[in-house]
Amino acid sequence: MSETLIKTEEISATEANRSFSALLRAVGEGRSYIVTSHGRPVALISPPPEVSADHEARHQELMDYLLTLPTHHIGPWTRDQLYDDDDE
Repeated sequence: MSETLIKTEEISATEANRSFSALLRAVGEGRSYIVTSHGRPVALISPPPEVSADHEARHQELMDYLLTLPTHHIGPWTRDQLYDDDDE
């Protein structure tokens, strides 16, 4: 089993914010970054893992199944109703 080692570079949160578009382009090219805040690592920005064809097929199968399920129209609701806590 062969594993690809990706070099991870550090970038400050301030710099990542200033150059976010360039950062995303670099990640799209395969680079990874550890974002630091006050010298401490707070996030990892890296390319997504490779998705297998099998995973894609299972995902599509699930989506197709979900589309067959019946829906129920329950009408409009307010934000307060959506977040209402029944335990109170």
